[in-house]
Amino acid sequence: MIDNDSLAALIRAHLPDAEVEILDRTGTMDHFNLTVRSRAFAGKTLIEQHQTVYGALKAALKDGRVHAVELKTLVPER
Repeated sequence: MIDNDSLAALIRAHLPDAEVEILDRTGTMDHFNLTVRSRAFAGKTLIEQHQTVYGALKAALKDGRVHAVELKTLVPER
């Protein structure tokens, strides 16, 4: 289990400008819908964007704090 603030902090450690929206899908604090907006995604493919976020979550996925993620990534409008 991981709380929303800690989850957002993991992402912002890799993407400091990220705006992170989190929805706990099941109420168990390990299945999440995430929307992440970052200028770092500009020019990257959707797969590369997702790989960046999953890289930030790697330790939490490995140790079970996060079990499942449904991910949406966006480049913010100026």
